[in-house]
Amino acid sequence: MSQPDLLNILSDLITDAKKAGADAADAIVVDGTSVSVTYRLGKLEQLEGAEGGDIGLRVLIGKRQAIVSSADRSREALKELVERAVAMARTVPEDPFCGLAAPEQLAKNLPVLDICDDQDVTAATLIEQAKACEAAALAVKGVTNSEGASASWGKSQVAMAASNGFVRAYSSSGSSLSASVIAGDSDKGMETDYDYSAAVYFADLKRPEKIGATAGERAVRKLGGRKVSSRKVPVIFDARAARGMVSHLLGAINGSSVARGTTFLKDAMNTGVFADHINIFEDPHRNRGLRSKPCDAEGLANKRRALIDKGVLTTWILDLRSARQLNLAPTGHATRGTGGPPSPGTTNVWLEAGALSPTALMDDIKDGLFVTDLVGQGVNSVTGDYSRGAVGFWIENGKLTYPVHEVTIAGNLKDMFKHLTPANDLDLLYGIDAPTVRIDGMTLAGT
Repeated sequence: MSQPDLLNILSDLITDAKKAGADAADAIVVDGTSVSVTYRLGKLEQLEGAEGGDIGLRVLIGKRQAIVSSADRSREALKELVERAVAMARTVPEDPFCGLAAPEQLAKNLPVLDICDDQDVTAATLIEQAKACEAAALAVKGVTNSEGASASWGKSQVAMAASNGFVRAYSSSGSSLSASVIAGDSDKGMETDYDYSAAVYFADLKRPEKIGATAGERAVRKLGGRKVSSRKVPVIFDARAARGMVSHLLGAINGSSVARGTTFLKDAMNTGVFADHINIFEDPHRNRGLRSKPCDAEGLANKRRALIDKGVLTTWILDLRSARQLNLAPTGHATRGTGGPPSPGTTNVWLEAGALSPTALMDDIKDGLFVTDLVGQGVNSVTGDYSRGAVGFWIENGKLTYPVHEVTIAGNLKDMFKHLTPANDLDLLYGIDAPTVRIDGMTLAGT
């Protein structure tokens, strides 16, 4: 269905909702098509294709709101959708902070972003990619089994409209390729690892041979893991594991958490959260960015900004509701699906690279841990206490030596952020990105 047709459906929904008694309303429709394949041990294991969509309507009566969604777009179904939403909105408790944006808050002159690949990718192409990816992984000496290689492609159309005059429609696309393999055997021990690539444009994916080889090499490197004794040591997180530090920050400055007082950074605005050489940026308008969008889900302008500027926290992540709770201006961070109201969320975020290479970052470490994988979810968002299982390699005299398993690293995110040093190997791959980072003074619990 064309974007004008989608917007016409939304316009009719909003008109019908107001006729049925709603004071205000907004609606979103998402149409998509996708293909995904899994190739395992030289055979096609799974092939899936999907086409479809969903539509969501939010109606507001005073300070009451209700959201109803449906996959059925027949006139009868949409009429029922309006009736159900209005009936629900009349009975739910009031929410003093809900509501649409004022017309003067809406973004003007939205940027045109390069976030949709015109090329449709066939199942045959995806099978070829997955096959080559797994073959490269299985060719690595020491790899003994495969959990499969997967390839996917999808394209979607999103249209949003509201009774305040907000209208927006855009198309986006995404492709991915991954491999996961097992090294070793039951006698000497087995290890698994993976590699993964995602991109807006299919042509921007890493080569399948590279992904497969990296997955295999990572798994083999982990064989023969040892335990280490408990102590305090510097810990280096490789770029894949370091992304978690950025995610923990984003969760801690999310407006919903701040408004509830359930974050360890609730009193940290305009204070030094990191060392003064640390910058963390967000750019919603990056061409071919995995999370790029021209404005937020409530129609407010978004922009590139430094979330952390020379160590200082500069902003919360706010949608309209959380901004009203905190009596602050919204920041254009609303996200939205068809089944729920807007909520705060970020787009493309990255920790700025430092000056030293990962090798130079560990040169002065006599004893330490290089982390490649983290296990468990032991992070307390209220206190910042951090405790997670870790897998990686022991550092001795600035060099990686043997694999390390069955250890836990612990600290508090307040201290960890203050003692974080980034390397120079930043690569923008996933939407939330970081280079390799070093954090001194962490507690390692082993034997």
